[in-house]
Amino acid sequence: MDGLKIRDNLYWLKGSGKFTLNGLSVAYLSGRRSPSGQMYGTYSQDDVDALRALIEEPGIIDIFLTNEWPSGILNRASTSDIPPGISDSAGNDDIISELVAEIKPRYHVAGCKGVYYAREPYVNTDALHVTRFIGLAPVGNASKQKFIHAISPTPASTMSSSELATRPPNTTLSPFTFVEKETEKRSADVADDPQYWRYDVSKRQKVDGERLCFKFISSGSCPQGDKCHFRHDMDAREQSMRGVCFEFLNKGKCERDDCNYKHSLQEERSRSKECWFCLSSPNVESHLITSVGENCYCAIAKGPLVQDHVLLLPIEHLPNTLVTPPECETELVKFQNSLKVYFKSQKKEVIFFEWVFIKTTHANLQAIPVPINRASAVKDIFNLAAEKLGFKFTVSKSDNSSEGRRLLRSQFDPKSSLFYVQLPGDIILSHAVGENEKFPVQFGREVLAGLLNMADRADWRNCKLSKDEEIKMVERFKSSFEEYDPNQ
Repeated sequence: MDGLKIRDNLYWLKGSGKFTLNGLSVAYLSGRRSPSGQMYGTYSQDDVDALRALIEEPGIIDIFLTNEWPSGILNRASTSDIPPGISDSAGNDDIISELVAEIKPRYHVAGCKGVYYAREPYVNTDALHVTRFIGLAPVGNASKQKFIHAISPTPASTMSSSELATRPPNTTLSPFTFVEKETEKRSADVADDPQYWRYDVSKRQKVDGERLCFKFISSGSCPQGDKCHFRHDMDAREQSMRGVCFEFLNKGKCERDDCNYKHSLQEERSRSKECWFCLSSPNVESHLITSVGENCYCAIAKGPLVQDHVLLLPIEHLPNTLVTPPECETELVKFQNSLKVYFKSQKKEVIFFEWVFIKTTHANLQAIPVPINRASAVKDIFNLAAEKLGFKFTVSKSDNSSEGRRLLRSQFDPKSSLFYVQLPGDIILSHAVGENEKFPVQFGREVLAGLLNMADRADWRNCKLSKDEEIKMVERFKSSFEEYDPNQ
């Protein structure tokens, strides 16, 4: 999230974003609209574009937070419930209306009108669920209008289709049907507008082949694929991930006075020619690879701690698995689930961990099996090791690996280092590593080496095998894992 932590559990959200909160998917657009984007408390077109890119990801948004009310929200609403003195003609935002019609959140919470208003639920076009709009008054307002409202929603990701399709008796038609029609008309009218590439990342027109694809730069993939007329530039994406301004990358300059992003290219990381893990690299040890998918692959670890110690790696040269595109993340979780079932058949549990270091050249998620009778001690030994180093893990529990990693990704700051470990029972221990904090590079391996009474194998360099031994290990794993391999 791009914002400011005021104190524990209290954040000011800036711009736009999407995150997970107790399993609920939350999106937000902060502040009032500002064409220049030069004032605090405003949002810019970049914020709108970024949000549109984020909401193209699969899944239902449970809660959408905005400052402004959407234009048209009073359409088709019961007039008896509308607060006195409130009209739809002034102070409402048509951009918010367009976004709400696209996002189709289950709850939309807004402020700025000075009154409390809970509209009847309304249906959404091309969606099972209804949306509930809640307008809140300012805190401590003189007229004693409600400024707090309690809801207890179940995450949409855990609900059945029939539960999502439930409609209360007072449900109305969508107030934004007219907005959708206007949007379609405007889309046709502005197809030749040189700024149209900024308006809707999912409906781009060919304007300038040198421009960058905003969707690809922001998320790592583009639903248009080869049909997109804009550049899918991996180098520009890496620069963006290092904090370089999108406008600077796209135009060579940025005209926003309040832009907090970098306006110079950052030092290149070592890429595929020197990377051990890039399949196109002359240095890749391909004999260690056990399975290759569309977006990621599995390989036996160099100098393995134990037999069947494997790595899960994206094929694309990315710094960590928390910034991979959605399709790569989906494939990675499939690999994880297959490994869990495979090791269960051998009466073992698998521990996944990753050291997300700013200077890491290629992402790799390590998977190490431990005997079931030792698995219950893994959490305790990691906590003990953390205590000795002077920190405490943040603990999160989820229903499955996919949800746990979604939560981890939503909380991850790409500009910081992080260590996390995924334990049996879908428990994740994570620690954001401070800039000047001394953190052992092989921390995860060292802890598990201690658990397994293999202190002499804590350093991978002490466990090197000959190439023939490695080939035999790979063939044995491929043979026993074959029926579980998601790529078979």
